[in-house]
Amino acid sequence: MAKTKSVDPRHAKPVKTKGEGIKKVLFRLTAIVLGASLAIVGVTAFSLNNQIKAHGIQLVDANGQAIKPPTTEDLKGAINVLLVGSDTRQGQAGVFGHDRSVLADVIILVHISKDRKNVVAMSFPRDLMVPWPSCPDPNGGSPYLAQAMGQINATIANGGPGCTLLTVEKLTGLKIPYLAMVNFQGVIDMSDAIGGVEVCLSRPLKDKYTFLNLPKGKNVLQGMKALQFLRTRHGVGDGSDLGRISNQQVFLTSLMRKIKNGGVLTNPIQLYSLANAAVRNMTLSSSLSDVGTMVSIASSLKNVDLDKITFIQVPNHTGLPAPYAGRVGLTEDKAKIVFDKLIADEPILVSGKNTGFGTTNVDGTATNTDSKDTLDWLVGTNSATTTCAG
Repeated sequence: MAKTKSVDPRHAKPVKTKGEGIKKVLFRLTAIVLGASLAIVGVTAFSLNNQIKAHGIQLVDANGQAIKPPTTEDLKGAINVLLVGSDTRQGQAGVFGHDRSVLADVIILVHISKDRKNVVAMSFPRDLMVPWPSCPDPNGGSPYLAQAMGQINATIANGGPGCTLLTVEKLTGLKIPYLAMVNFQGVIDMSDAIGGVEVCLSRPLKDKYTFLNLPKGKNVLQGMKALQFLRTRHGVGDGSDLGRISNQQVFLTSLMRKIKNGGVLTNPIQLYSLANAAVRNMTLSSSLSDVGTMVSIASSLKNVDLDKITFIQVPNHTGLPAPYAGRVGLTEDKAKIVFDKLIADEPILVSGKNTGFGTTNVDGTATNTDSKDTLDWLVGTNSATTTCAG
């Protein structure tokens, strides 16, 4: 009878099951993908940082002193960012026209609370008449003199976007250490990066000035159509800039729902992809010269409930006397309430009942109706409320 060779169990090769083999392969693949993803993020961050620093804006305070870069502690506190949409055609495709004027088409102050539970995005009508502060010349010339009253969107031509920021600081009493200015192409690229934004129209929208033609119902806007929708004024509401702001909030609240529900804010790859699309077409303050700071600010929104992301108009009124007829004035008593709450880092909520000219609350439901922080007289909406333009 043949003898069986004995094997010392200490030196025997373990027998792998098929399942264990597959797990090992999957583990290696996961490690490779994760490592490649982190490498891509690192390279992207390095590239973006170089782009930002090459075109950064050095912000100054009301005394002309340069604003220092933010510290780690600064980023733990309340955050104020001014977003400016420039209508400049310089260096962009001829499809946008050849108008040589440079105005602040969109001005939005974003306040993120220290506890990261509330966000307020307050729009300033481009025709709002406000006092202008003295502003430094970005090219090193003599400072621009203060002006008793002027249209807020023209401040960008009187010292660049930094002057627009100083104007909003003087108006609100807030310190705003961050600035981001986006051009037309930036809107197109960012809407492409996120795969489009769905908006609702209560009636067909036709605007011969922006060449926008959209049917009634749901429309996914991407690229040029997204830009046309955000710029349209004659196609919505009463044709005024106030109607345009409400229309923009239809888009922006839908954008926030997509970003939040789609997990963009918790996905570093998607965040850096969106940042890449933004940086290529944005001019940022030197305080935002590190893409990590940008991603940190964006990531701070991930735990904010949609009904606590509030979009409002600064309290305003029409019917100004000559020489300001056709312009917009600040409703000072109500504006002071809003400004004081922002300075104190207190929540500002809206119910969704008063969404503004040319927009409607789709399902008619209201939110935050039992909160002491709800200001029903404010014109605006929140990201939990689906509104239709038209």
